[in-house]
Amino acid sequence: MQENKQPSEIQGELPQPPDGESVPPQPTNEQAPPDTDTMPRIEETLRQLELKAAEHHDAWLRARAETENVRRRAQEDIAKASKFAAEKFAAAMLPVKDSLEAALTIEKQTLESLREGVELTLKQLNAAFQNGGLTEEDPAGQKFDPNKHQAISAIEAEGEPNTVLNVLQKGYLLHGRVIRPAMVMVSKAKGT
Repeated sequence: MQENKQPSEIQGELPQPPDGESVPPQPTNEQAPPDTDTMPRIEETLRQLELKAAEHHDAWLRARAETENVRRRAQEDIAKASKFAAEKFAAAMLPVKDSLEAALTIEKQTLESLREGVELTLKQLNAAFQNGGLTEEDPAGQKFDPNKHQAISAIEAEGEPNTVLNVLQKGYLLHGRVIRPAMVMVSKAKGT
């Protein structure tokens, strides 16, 4: 038989369940003491991560500002390029204007000296056009090209149809792009 034990003897023992049964653990009012070593480490890690996040945010803001500055500078450069695109061409045209003005200041000109002056001025103008990438389109005798020529009329003529017979006004290309089509008269087959 079991002996009767005094409460002082039972104090350290837990009641034992009958064989084969388990007893659920009893809740205790005592909590485990906080691990004082992990709290400072967590706080330090958090502080380091906050500093790192602040650095990354600062770097991101700087990169964003730099990107905006690059975009703004590029827009300014495009605006300036557009605004001053004709600067070189305009500078090349100034001597032509000077020559024309000088010709007008001469009071007594002979027809021959006037012609020579106009020819020299035309050479200056052609040089300015060439340096600016402006080329003349004089399609006389060529096959009609609707991309470069504007047909004013068609005339029955011998030879191949759609050939430029007469150029009424020369055309001009700027770096290969038509800025003014040549006005032409083209041939058409007889009887059409």
